[in-house]
Amino acid sequence: MEQLPLCPRFEKAVEILSKRWTSLIVFQLLSGPQRFVNIDHALPNLSGKVLSERLKELEHEGIVKRVVFPESPVRIEYSLSDKGRALAPIFGEIAKWSSEWLPLPES
Repeated sequence: MEQLPLCPRFEKAVEILSKRWTSLIVFQLLSGPQRFVNIDHALPNLSGKVLSERLKELEHEGIVKRVVFPESPVRIEYSLSDKGRALAPIFGEIAKWSSEWLPLPES
């Protein structure tokens, strides 16, 4: 089988999404805008420090939007940008594949 050259764009996409916790954060945000504490509670094994780092990285990549509401106390919400929402079909296919091919983890 002939090996195709690796596309730099594909390589960058895999690099971004394969960073630990990144895909789970994006998956969590597919349901809509959320505050930091909601994402933190949804992913209990993820430290707040790493969550903060990943959200900043995703914001830098244009995948996540951070909106600050000038209230007292200040409210910050994270949501997917158009670029981030474009990942929904990919995550849908991963969910479909995992349901078909991976066993449920033991409790």
